[in-house]
Amino acid sequence: MSLVLKPIWIYIENGVFLSAKGFGYEGTKTGEIVFNTSMSGYQEIMSDPSYAGQFVVFTMPEIGIVGTNDDDMESLSAHSCGMIIRNLNEIPSNFRATSTLSEFLKKHQSIGICDIDTRFLTKMIRDGGAKMMIASTEISDKETLKKKLESSPRIEDVNYIEKVGVKKAYIHESGVWDSATMGYNKATKSMGKKVVAIDFGVKRNILNELCETGLEVEVVPHTFNADDLVRRYKAGEIHGVFLSNGPGDPLILKKEATQIAKLITAKVPMFGICLGHQLLSIAHGYPTYKLKFGHHGGNHPVKNMNNSTVEITAQNHNYNVPQEICSIATVTHMNLFDNTIEGLKYNNAPIFSVQHHPEASPGPHESKYIFKEFAQSL
Repeated sequence: MSLVLKPIWIYIENGVFLSAKGFGYEGTKTGEIVFNTSMSGYQEIMSDPSYAGQFVVFTMPEIGIVGTNDDDMESLSAHSCGMIIRNLNEIPSNFRATSTLSEFLKKHQSIGICDIDTRFLTKMIRDGGAKMMIASTEISDKETLKKKLESSPRIEDVNYIEKVGVKKAYIHESGVWDSATMGYNKATKSMGKKVVAIDFGVKRNILNELCETGLEVEVVPHTFNADDLVRRYKAGEIHGVFLSNGPGDPLILKKEATQIAKLITAKVPMFGICLGHQLLSIAHGYPTYKLKFGHHGGNHPVKNMNNSTVEITAQNHNYNVPQEICSIATVTHMNLFDNTIEGLKYNNAPIFSVQHHPEASPGPHESKYIFKEFAQSL
């Protein structure tokens, strides 16, 4: 039985009004529209908590080919508001598939939009920047959609961390995916060292990579108590802290930045990725700024300033740290698309961070060495 596509209407804050076909979840949602240039990994992208509050335009024109399955989830749910694609492939052509893309989106209440000119939308975002939009299978009137969008909160006004982060601490028990066994490795904890991972919306494969180095990884909520972590570090109970990726504007997270500043003062070894990278900058007194349309994809060239090699990286962020931070930190990685900072090693402190995603999932694995560097530095 073939999938029946439903009419869907889109209004973008710059006045663009479009009609297309909908699949997956039916209803009305508002969010920020961004584009992603990855050639594969749509399920990992949709289940990445960092996409909470966003609609993702995929520049890859054929989506849905490999279906979906539980093993490729980066979190327990799909956090993106929805996906916007050119052509939907409803019949999976992969032996690992356990459900179709439309079934996946319906289960996780995420809107699917297809039969639309994604090249037009990508160029619009590239030229005009990321915009707020509304999509609905219920409302077809342009003015009604406009009013509803204007009355909805903007992405920079919402604390998505409270929605996507873990509520209770736990020990992560899996390593990376093993294609030979078709399963995830067990965490070995062979290094005899323990780190605490602060969950701002962490991807599962980041935790897997940390465990694969031999570290024991304890995941705690974003409401962590820095004084307790400092006490545990000084007592030798933990050896470092990891600050995870996550969604939204980092400047909203004032309480979290204050707690991180306490860890900095106590010289607790820290490693941050994406939002964690940004929060370290804020905690040091250097506020982040918003990029025009952000970096989203699996093909971004980054120069390693330590050895002058170029790494192709996976990226997903709309915010960046300022150049002024170079007064207290050394740039270790630089984005070759726009020369923005991609990595920092703080001077006179056991702290470093990267803006890109060394775990990929999806994307190239050229930066995975960073996890081992963190483990070996403790």
